[in-house]
Amino acid sequence: MTAASTLASRVRSIGRGFAVTAAAGTLAGAATVGYGLWEKNQFVLREETLPILPAGQAPFRVLHLSDIHFVPGQNTKAEWLGSLAALKPDLVVNTGDNLSHAKAIDPLLKALAPLLEFPGVFVPGSNDYFAPRLKNPASYLLGPSKTKPDPVELDWPRLRSGFGMGGWVDLTNRNQSLVLKGLRFDFSGVDDPHLKRERYAGWPRGTKGQDSNPHLKVAVIHAPYQRVLDHFTEDGADLLLAGHTHGGQLCIPGYGALIANCDIPTWRAKGLNDWESKGRTTPVNVSGGIGTSRFAPIRIACRPEAVLLTLTSPA
Repeated sequence: MTAASTLASRVRSIGRGFAVTAAAGTLAGAATVGYGLWEKNQFVLREETLPILPAGQAPFRVLHLSDIHFVPGQNTKAEWLGSLAALKPDLVVNTGDNLSHAKAIDPLLKALAPLLEFPGVFVPGSNDYFAPRLKNPASYLLGPSKTKPDPVELDWPRLRSGFGMGGWVDLTNRNQSLVLKGLRFDFSGVDDPHLKRERYAGWPRGTKGQDSNPHLKVAVIHAPYQRVLDHFTEDGADLLLAGHTHGGQLCIPGYGALIANCDIPTWRAKGLNDWESKGRTTPVNVSGGIGTSRFAPIRIACRPEAVLLTLTSPA
């Protein structure tokens, strides 16, 4: 065999190796995407217990929903949302990003109708104001997403009105007290910190002498940026509820989230943890979210979730 034919043989061998490797990579990528498309519909209920109620109070159940990102035709998601009413929560808290399509409002309100029968509070996320846009999926890993120029506006006022007509309370840069199961809950909420729209309304002021009575201070936000968690922790919140992160959405089994889409540590991208600021500590529940952008409809090692928080009195 000549030197030339030997070289040609080696080149062909190397080429076959590259082809096999590329084919294997393509198959692995396709399998990963296929799994991610499957996992996005594997809805789960995460349950947590938190002993923060005043002594002697009966257990109180909070259903925390976030990042539904509804798209018309998502029948599996709609059925699952409706089924959550069987939990009979004492309160529903919705921390925003309900939409992912301009025509999603009516089917979303229909899906949530059974839950609108229960007391509820809500704040918006950026995807309640603006529709998502097609972009390079890899950009998600580069840091917190940014609002694009000339965003496509969604009909947030109509969705807000639908929630309000169902009896849920709008906490967008405002506060309100509700008496639920005989206990006063003081709520304070903000507009989406991801858009830098938060304005602090403080806590509701009780009638004369009422602040000495048992009550619970609950802060409701969409994106859990550190500046907002610091503010509410320092301002005496007993509980903070947030979403936005999707739990990382694309996670590594055994490691967790690669990004939180805000400035909290990635290990805080989902779950119930304590937040500390200036000597105060407040429990924070960050929901891993229920949906995805319609342009990135996959989840890896991060199943969509609702959260049922059972608040109890200390033992």
